[in-house]
Amino acid sequence: MDWQQEAERRKEELLSELQELIAIPSVLSEDGNPGAPYGKEVRQALDWFLEKGDLAGFKVKNIDNVAGHLETGEGRELLGILGHVDVVPAGDGWTKDPYGGEIADGKLFGRGAIDDKGPTIAAWMALKMVKDAGFEFKRRVRLIIGTDEESGFRCVERYFQTEEMPDIGFAPDADFPIINAEKGIADIKYTLGSEDSGELLEFTSGERTNMVPDRAEARLALDCSEMDAAFREFCGTEKVRGDCMPDADGVILTLYGKSAHAMEPDAGINAGILLAKFLQDKVSGDGAEFVHFIDHYFSGDSRGRKLGLSFSDEASGDTTFNAGIMRFKAGERADVRVSMRYSVSCPFDGLMAGHQIDGIEVEILSNSLPHHVDAADPFIQTLQQAYEKQAGEPADLLAIGGGTYARVLDKGVAFGMLFPGEPDVAHQADEFVDIDNLVKATAIYAEAIYQLACK
Repeated sequence: MDWQQEAERRKEELLSELQELIAIPSVLSEDGNPGAPYGKEVRQALDWFLEKGDLAGFKVKNIDNVAGHLETGEGRELLGILGHVDVVPAGDGWTKDPYGGEIADGKLFGRGAIDDKGPTIAAWMALKMVKDAGFEFKRRVRLIIGTDEESGFRCVERYFQTEEMPDIGFAPDADFPIINAEKGIADIKYTLGSEDSGELLEFTSGERTNMVPDRAEARLALDCSEMDAAFREFCGTEKVRGDCMPDADGVILTLYGKSAHAMEPDAGINAGILLAKFLQDKVSGDGAEFVHFIDHYFSGDSRGRKLGLSFSDEASGDTTFNAGIMRFKAGERADVRVSMRYSVSCPFDGLMAGHQIDGIEVEILSNSLPHHVDAADPFIQTLQQAYEKQAGEPADLLAIGGGTYARVLDKGVAFGMLFPGEPDVAHQADEFVDIDNLVKATAIYAEAIYQLACK
């Protein structure tokens, strides 16, 4: 079967379905609705997939409105394909409609185009292609749809409380060729004092620890006219945009950076860190300690050297740190939440046991352990063969700092769909998927499903 040719034939359907899914702004919203635990739009995106599966003749199941699956084939063993329909907030800086699915210059734009609606649609189309080709399945294949991947994996945790664990599986939610090692991911919270706030009344930056924050705002009891020139000069030096606006209490400063995925903080410009850097000599009291902490430990250091937590190994590279959420409110709250992506061989417990900073409370809010599948496993070798046949290039094994659904599987890997050399625009403004690569990925997934479930 010429899967590339078949994927080309279905290209318009592929793009149309992706546009439909991108049009649903499926960002987490926990408003207490039991019928939509993560928000009505997230539930809508899940329902969209389940309805498509039902119409195409798949066995469909909804798990408490937080996850679901579409299943086809026969056999005792199960191949799982895990994608997600939730997306991070759009953020600032878009030149396209983040939910418009606009096509331009060979790309389809929209939040989720590459993370993870585009790859999940590619896997969905590939599964339909194999099913429609009439091959006999020796394994069942289940496309599992999650809705909380960007905020803690609660969806798949609930799913696997009652549903079957696949014997093998992959997540189309990262890079090609094959990612067989994922770093550990810890959410660390640093809490400081906020009683003697001084001139800093409020500081806000970031919404998720897995994103480099592209916006930061500070409200200060200072004169706007005195701050304006210095702030504009600072923004010019740092090559970022900023606003200085008068307020009833004094002044509001807003600084705009560049969003990026937390797996590589240096790919973005952290607005919170820069604003803290500017404020260091402008405020006193607990406010000064707060901005000094951010600047001292995170400015120019995404590898944890100043924190005393740096670690690197050959298998997965550097441990990274992203200060993703920074909050200060006079007399109420002062904390910084950090996403720590630690190397596969990192002695996390021992490293953190000795981690202390005078006067600051350190709390580990969550910790997802590293994940690894041996390169010699026949499952890995079959995926390599499928990739090499369709892509025409070696299927090297990779390690990443991102966390995919592969880590919840007993034997799972991340498999595409960002090709070598492609820019990683996940979580960024004007996120897009290259259309030719979307089609090629569909062919690769079809080949992999065929080899794993039908041969």
